[in-house]
Amino acid sequence: MILVTVGAQMPFDRLVRAVDEWAGRSGRADVLAQIGTTEFEPANIRWRAFLDPEEFREAVGAAHAIVSHAGMGTIITALQHGKPALIMPRRGDLRETRNDHQIATAERFRGRPGITVAADEAELARCLDGLDSASCPERVSEHASEELLDAIGSFIAAGKAARE
Repeated sequence: MILVTVGAQMPFDRLVRAVDEWAGRSGRADVLAQIGTTEFEPANIRWRAFLDPEEFREAVGAAHAIVSHAGMGTIITALQHGKPALIMPRRGDLRETRNDHQIATAERFRGRPGITVAADEAELARCLDGLDSASCPERVSEHASEELLDAIGSFIAAGKAARE
């Protein structure tokens, strides 16, 4: 199953419409989308406005891939679960978000194993065609590593010592 999610803050019709059209052309019936509050109703994919947290966890677990906006919450969720992620950033010039921070986020993750970035609908469709063979990313922990915690602790201690 492919899980599509647009986050909880605002709709992303351009992404949902592109996936819906792709599913119609390719005959894919294994797509579930959380589309938020929107007037667009997909015709070719299963969808819900919102999944409650438990339903979302179950959908992530059942998915073989996640398609999403370039929101950090969804990207981290995909990495924590070792799921390939296909992300298409919202664009500020299209009034899909307040600015182009998602473009910057997507570019930061471009080339990372298990994460594919699509700049537009045409590229998204091409990437969707190859999603079944996408490699799974290395899982990341939901907790910081001991090394990072030690480094932060040392940094804080050094700052305190310098002030004394």
